[in-house]
Amino acid sequence: MGIKDMSFAERFTFNFIDRDRWIYIADGLKVTLQITFFALLIGIVLGFLLAIVRSTYDKTGKLKLLNLIAQIYITVIRGTPVVVQLLIIYFVIFESINVSKVLAAVMAFGMNSAAYVAEIVRSGIMSIDNGQFEAGRSLGFNYFQTMIYIILPQAFKNILPALGNEFIVLLKETSVSGYIAIQDLTKGGDIIRSRTYDAMFPLLTVAVIYLAMVMIFSKLVNMLERRLRNSDH
Repeated sequence: MGIKDMSFAERFTFNFIDRDRWIYIADGLKVTLQITFFALLIGIVLGFLLAIVRSTYDKTGKLKLLNLIAQIYITVIRGTPVVVQLLIIYFVIFESINVSKVLAAVMAFGMNSAAYVAEIVRSGIMSIDNGQFEAGRSLGFNYFQTMIYIILPQAFKNILPALGNEFIVLLKETSVSGYIAIQDLTKGGDIIRSRTYDAMFPLLTVAVIYLAMVMIFSKLVNMLERRLRNSDH
């Protein structure tokens, strides 16, 4: 009996229950979430630092050299495909170092995300009225204290939707981790497909899991956005 002659239950059992093939999906999901979480941390921290450097130069003319480096970094990262960056980091930069493939992926996706986060945060900072900087100075804060305690909290509320979208993009971008032979969620589905010769079930399952994760993350971002909005009243 061919694949197409099987019932829904039979195809499900064949793809996921027989020989415990569901483990490929479960293990791949763990790897995907692990890469996404740590890449997200790198993207946020590095992105905010780049944004502060860029906006400081725009507003004060200081940090000229750091701003130039940040500009070059952002231009290169945003101008090249994330798959190419992943391959360069693993096969070129870490060529002579016995480094974990997952760590290489975290570095690649984190550094890629940081470039986009930096521009999102910088636009949020630049949207804040200069009067807020003057208010901070009148309270005795220096420039960086004003940035941290007054400007960034206001900017964060404005850029939260854009940041949420960037993090959703990051989650989906990790699906190319298989290029360096990482068994992530997408690769797990593809392994099942190669064993059962049934493309529909494993690949649709992978798509549904990604969709569910995106919907959950979007819901969390919307809840945080509403809470921040309510805190203003």
